[in-house]
Amino acid sequence: MLNDSGYNPDVLSCIANLSSDEVFTPPQMVNRILDLLPEDLWSDKKATFLDPGCKSGVFLREIAKRLDTGLEAQIPDRQKRVNHIFECQLFALAITELTSLLSRRSVYCSKTANGKYSVCEAFKKPEGNIGFGRVEHAWERGRCVFCGASRDAYDRGPELETHAYQFLHTEQPEEIFNMRFDVIVSNPPYQMGSDGGTRDIPIYHRFVDQAKKLNPRFLSMIIPSRWMASGLGLSEFRRSMLADRHIRKLVDYERMDAVFPGVDFEGGVCYFLWERDSEGDCDVTTISGDEIIGPVARNLSEFDVFVRDIRALKILRKVLKAGEPSITEILSVDKEFGWTSNFDGFHKKQGPNDVALHYNRKGKRLVGWINRKNVVKSAHLIDTWKVMVPQAYGERGTRPAMVLGPCFVAESPSVCTQTYLFFYVDSIRKARSLRSYVQTKFFRFLVSLRKITQHATRSTYTWVPQQTWNRTWTDEALFKKYKLSKEDVAYIETMVRPMEANDE
Repeated sequence: MLNDSGYNPDVLSCIANLSSDEVFTPPQMVNRILDLLPEDLWSDKKATFLDPGCKSGVFLREIAKRLDTGLEAQIPDRQKRVNHIFECQLFALAITELTSLLSRRSVYCSKTANGKYSVCEAFKKPEGNIGFGRVEHAWERGRCVFCGASRDAYDRGPELETHAYQFLHTEQPEEIFNMRFDVIVSNPPYQMGSDGGTRDIPIYHRFVDQAKKLNPRFLSMIIPSRWMASGLGLSEFRRSMLADRHIRKLVDYERMDAVFPGVDFEGGVCYFLWERDSEGDCDVTTISGDEIIGPVARNLSEFDVFVRDIRALKILRKVLKAGEPSITEILSVDKEFGWTSNFDGFHKKQGPNDVALHYNRKGKRLVGWINRKNVVKSAHLIDTWKVMVPQAYGERGTRPAMVLGPCFVAESPSVCTQTYLFFYVDSIRKARSLRSYVQTKFFRFLVSLRKITQHATRSTYTWVPQQTWNRTWTDEALFKKYKLSKEDVAYIETMVRPMEANDE
């Protein structure tokens, strides 16, 4: 029934997400993804489609609409056409029992595929082609060998979902349906709580890799963009994706809530088209707010991480052309002195032979004291002057951004917990010069190109060049040094905001 406004919304466009791994895809986004596929697929009655991470059935439903139109001339009888599409062309694996029921209702318009009210009259089995079979994890040394899930978190009884996704928990996915597919398309689960819920690990990359094993003609999935520069356990996946010349189209959204309203997942989201029978540069489209940049033909493997915006890439090339050493040469590693952020083996008052220990509690920068002889790791850095920067600082896609948390000069001698990374030099004058550099938009812009989440690891600073530490650095001086154009400067201004004195 139409509401008072005359608008009858699609229930799949406003249904609530069930959990962090069950983020439903709006129909509008599904159709943008399907638009990447060749138009002649919709009139090919032999083309087969698989959604291996089915949640609501929206991909199958929208594909069915296109096939219904495209096959009309070949199969004029509507019921025969519908029977053929659902029985012979559309297949899915649901991720939970609940989503299997939801998907069948969405796709077949019936609780069961062979029910009285099903739009398809060809099925004999109640599940139709939307399968769900409970699968158990394969435990080895406390983790699942297929998905990496923690046994402590997911070794459950029959009354709870195992989240052992059927598509992943096999070495031969082609045997699930005993067939191959022309098209695999999905919005797979993104992550799992691996350590008793204390740490989430990515899982979407496993769906991409498993789909490639089936060698379809086309593969398209919508996944978080974190893989482009970071992500726990994603290094090999990032290398393979950037080197894969079969990825022909990539659409990247800077903010996830631009695609999934109400979903707060830092780093944005993207979808891609992989073509088995085609190789070359990738057409990249970047979407930042209301601005659409591209498509631009890109070589994804130009660097070890992916620079998302072509405008940023042009600036980076100018900076790297100078061939200067990276500032990482004077940057600490994670836990340089061996202490985690919750380390409390220090005292509040200074004693004999103590050095200052910088730490953080509840967002406050604090200083404790620890005896020099208790610094057993990297003791050679105790007597350096340091510019300390918090490792974690998140703004959820805000533009312009601060990028990094407030930095400060730490006197010599000093140490710190894992809360901070630090740059080290041999005098207070150099430290103050270095701090002025860190505070520039130029510096933080280069960091932002490798910082896609709130954490800035040592490698995040790889593209920042060293300077001479005998002056106060300003953006004006740096823009001039690297011959940045007015357009370059204007772009940096839109991406990074000033770090004022009260941010120190």
